[in-house]
Order: sequence, then C-alpha cells, then structure tokens
Amino acid sequence: MTQPPQLPNEPSPGGFGAPQDPPPGGFGAPQDPPPGGFGAPQDPPPSDALSKQQPPPPAPGAPQTPPPGGYGSPPAPPAGGYGAPAAPPAGGYVPPPAPQPNGYGYGYPQAPQGGYGYPQGPAAGQPGAQQGAPQGYGYPTQPMQPQYPDPQQGGGGKKFSTQMQIIVAAAVAVVLIIGGGIIYSAGGDDDKGGGTEAASEGATGGESKGGEGADGGLGGGSEKAPANTKSKVAFQLPQPKVTDVTTVSGSWLTDKAYVKTGVNEIVAYDLTKGTKLWAIPLTGQLCAASRHMSKDYKTAIAFEPAKRTAKDKYQNCSQVGALDLSTGKLLWSKSVTAATSGDKPIRFDEVTLSGTTIAAGGTSGGAAFNLTTGAELWKPKAGTDGCYDRGYGGGDALAVVRKCGSYDEPQLTIQALNPATGAPISSYKMPAGVEYASIVSTKPLVVAADVGDTAGDGSGISDFFSIDAATGKLLVRISADADKYAARCGSTEVETCQHVVVGNNRLYVPTEEHEGGGDYGDTNEIVAFDLTTGKLVGGKADAGDRYTLTPLRMDGSNIIAYKEPPYDKGGQIVSINGSSFKETLLMENPSEEAVRDAETSFSGDYAEILYSQGRLYLSEVMISEPRGSSLNDKEYLVVSFSAS
Repeated sequence: MTQPPQLPNEPSPGGFGAPQDPPPGGFGAPQDPPPGGFGAPQDPPPSDALSKQQPPPPAPGAPQTPPPGGYGSPPAPPAGGYGAPAAPPAGGYVPPPAPQPNGYGYGYPQAPQGGYGYPQGPAAGQPGAQQGAPQGYGYPTQPMQPQYPDPQQGGGGKKFSTQMQIIVAAAVAVVLIIGGGIIYSAGGDDDKGGGTEAASEGATGGESKGGEGADGGLGGGSEKAPANTKSKVAFQLPQPKVTDVTTVSGSWLTDKAYVKTGVNEIVAYDLTKGTKLWAIPLTGQLCAASRHMSKDYKTAIAFEPAKRTAKDKYQNCSQVGALDLSTGKLLWSKSVTAATSGDKPIRFDEVTLSGTTIAAGGTSGGAAFNLTTGAELWKPKAGTDGCYDRGYGGGDALAVVRKCGSYDEPQLTIQALNPATGAPISSYKMPAGVEYASIVSTKPLVVAADVGDTAGDGSGISDFFSIDAATGKLLVRISADADKYAARCGSTEVETCQHVVVGNNRLYVPTEEHEGGGDYGDTNEIVAFDLTTGKLVGGKADAGDRYTLTPLRMDGSNIIAYKEPPYDKGGQIVSINGSSFKETLLMENPSEEAVRDAETSFSGDYAEILYSQGRLYLSEVMISEPRGSSLNDKEYLVVSFSAS
C-alpha cells in the first residue's frame, strides 16, 4: 500500500475560504479548452506514479526528442479526497498526517454497501423495505497462494523502442474535433447519440448479494458491454473559483441526472450534456455526504449553518439534512445538542444512510433521524464510561464503531444496530492497540483496522475482520500485508474505505503495483479472500501491462473496476466475474494527449468515480485556489465519458 501523495495546493491558514462567483456562462457551463488541448498538463506526480504516466527512456539510437505534442505528463493529484489528510499548514509542503476529525476525506473506494451515489433499499424489517437480491453465495475452492513479483522491485526504466515512439506520435496526431468547449474523440461511432439511460443501482464500492446463475454459478450483474466500447468525452465542468481549500465531496446518479456537490450548493446536471437541471442552495459549505441513496433517490448530507467569510473562516458542521435528488429539494435540516454541550449544537464528521435512517457521527457522539420526516431517533447521551458513537456504516444494514476508554488507551467496539432504535444487535470488541476502525461493509459485516500501527504505509489497514452480525462472533481475521495489498481506509472517519469491495462472501482487494511482464511498466491484480475461511481463493484478475486495476463496486456478483491508464492510453472500465475472474471490457477512453491529460488529472486515490450503463464520471472531492504555476491550466470539477 502506497503512501498518499502530498497535497498539491498550499492552503492559507485559517481553514476553508469563501467561494467566488462561478465562471461566466453559469456554474458547470462547458468551457473552451486551454491552448494546447483539453486539460493542460500540470506538475508531475510523485515518483511512484512515473512508471505509468511518463514514457520510458529511449533505446540507444532512438530519437531523443518526444513526438509532437509531448507525452502528456499527468498533473499532480488533486488536493484532498478519499482518505485525504487534513490540509497542511501554511509555510510549505509536508508529508500528510492522518486525517483529522474536522476534515472530510474519503479513505472510499471506500467500499460502499451497494455503492456510493446509488440507491439502497431500506433495511430489512423497516417501513418501505424493498425486496432485495438473494443472499450471496461463497464458492469454496481449493485455496491457493498466488505468486506475484516482488512489489518492492518496482517497474519501469526499460527501453522505449523506436517503434513505440512512432506509435505514440501517430496517436498524438489524431485530430480532435473541438466545439462548444467540449472535446469529442474521433473514430468509430463516437458521435452517435449519448448512450443508454444511466441505471440507478450500483456505485463506487461496497457489498452485493449475488444469486445463482449461468455464469459459473453466480448471478452476474446488470452492466453489459455496449455495441461500441470506445468512449468520447460527454462533458466537462470547470472548477468553481475558491480562495481556499474547499470540500466538494458527494456525487450521485439518478435515472435522469448526475448530481454533484458545489460551493454552498448541490447541483444536478443532465446525464449526457452536462447542462444544469437544478440546484439546492445550502446555508453553508457541505462537510459530509452519504455514499448511499434510497430507492426513490433520497440521500443525506451534513453541512455548515452559515457561509464562510474572510473574517470567520470556521463554521461548525452541525446541520444534518435529507435531499430528494429526483425533485431537487432539501427535505429538512436540523441540528442536535448533547447533554455535555449545553445549548451549542454538536459537530458531525460524517453521515450515512441505511433504509429510512440517517445516522451522523463524530467526536461528540452520534445521532439519527428519520429520512422522510427528520424525526430524531436518538442523540448523544451523557455517560460515566466515556463511550460514544464515533461513526456509522450504512447501506443494507447499520453498524457503528463505538469508542470507550481514554485517549491513550481506547477500546473500540463494533456493533450491529437496529436502525429504527439504535439498540445493539451484537457487539465485537476490537483487539487492544486499535485506535481507529473502518466499516468496509455492513452486510456481511466487515471491518478494517491498523492493529498496533503496524501497516506503516498510511493505508489504515493491517487486518480485515469478518464478523457475524447476528452474534458478534469473529468469523475470521484476514492479514493484509501492506507491501502486497493496496486497499485504503481513512483514520478518523468510519465509512471511508476505498479500493476494496465485498460480495459473494468474498473480500476483493487489489495488489500493490509491481513489475509487469512486458517491455516496461508496472501492473497489478485483483484477488479475493473468503470471508469464512480467510484464505485466498483461486484465481485473479490481471490489469495488464502498464495498467492499474482498482475495484469500484459490486454489480450483482460481478466487480466493476477502473483501469488507470499508462501515459499513452485512455483508462478502461471492466466487469469482472466474481468467480472465474473473467474480464469484460465495458469502456475504453480516448488515447489523445489532451483527453488523457484531463482524465489523469483525477487521481484514483483522490477522486470520486461513478460508472453506470455506459457513462463514466470522474470528479474532485476537494478544490483550492489555483497555484501560481498553473493559472493558465484548465482545472475540472467533473469530466464525463460516454460509450455509444
């Protein structure tokens, strides 16, 4: 597991800054690309990413100058994001610490239960519960330990042939059709239509219940390969102007809209065109957003009670609200007080949704509300044991990380909860030496933690814990060697894991990058652990030379994954059979330099990635004032691709 890259933008002291007016033409209006193409390159990323994004050294006798247009070095990763640490102090770049309670960083793929930004049915037994898919099936196979090249050996550094330089030069020479501020990739049937309607199920991570079917005994998924997997850029939205680091976490897909957090607002855009459909104004800046959504497109957020000003840059994240994403309405919002806080509303660090229950947690404890009415279900209570609900995991069920004890000697307990009352169904005490824990999945119940701070790489994971939610019994503890596996979780927030998904009674994780079998470049795989035995199951999904494979979410019994591209190709979306690991290509993005630069400006560790029914959306989770060196560069809030 790799260290998170340094934040590229240096925030001003004092916190988040006040927003500026959107660019001319309205927030999200398509903009003309900058000179030199769509998404001009920015500063290069840390050295561990160069093997994919930069060309290898030329072979002896090969031309020493790059082909026309350059190789399109990728920009630095965007500030903040999934699992991102708190903004560094003024005065320079420093290695990022673990996220602080007042930050909103995703440690998501986080592994959403059913998916980030996609609808979830109410929990079983709750009003309005939906009939779900059958319980997932595990497939016992003879455990085998795959052998991988040593990830510490690295990759890249091999010779770049003259033939490859000619190929790259030809790719760069492809003509881009530029119109209305939107770049369309030439070739195939890319200019026919806008693809199919986006499905409302699925997401950027989580668990799924797969039934039996024809494909190796598993039920498969709803995502099918389109007639033409070659995509084109559907639309791009410029970053709104801000004067300081600003959280823009939160994105969802409905049957009619792509919905994204802006500055002091939530905005819906047409799925294909990117035109603005509606906006929900907020009293202040959003600070937390649920990964989950109900069947009828309702979700939960936490936000600040007032707008930030130059004089008062800090606002308490005290407001919890429900959004109706089908109508563009804020249904209700409210704050709560605790016995220990007097009349002052308590602060929340994160919020989630399970069935008809919205649950919000933080260092002051947890509270819950009815999704439809806003009725208070529970709030923090005073206790002599010093225990409080640190944060919740939602989706198909509701679970909590409850923290007791002192700061120096905390005791964490994982509880499965009745979402209507908050009453514990079961409890499991985490081992001593665990300061923070993250809920990867609630059904089945899977928790990640860095036991004794032994991971050593900032990933927040040394072990996964598979727990029987009915009894609180530990089924198996899975050791996740930080040198071998690349899942990530945040520290202080509970529902922030990414690059890991749960389905078919299996835990699917990517390996760290290692040297591939081709001429140059790194690669990796996705492997699976059985949640009952804790053993690796047979088989793996290969990224292919110079690609990095990352699981986004479950689709029935299949895994939807993103392939981060090498420097001279576009990214891919694939569907992976959860049993055989057979891959099906769903989308391949353009390889033209300008489009590649735009796509790779979104880091896989620090971006929200949604894919559904032939449409891919990449978006930032934090934005900041442009650096002086990049004032002429185009910076995007969202870039969307569509396959025909």
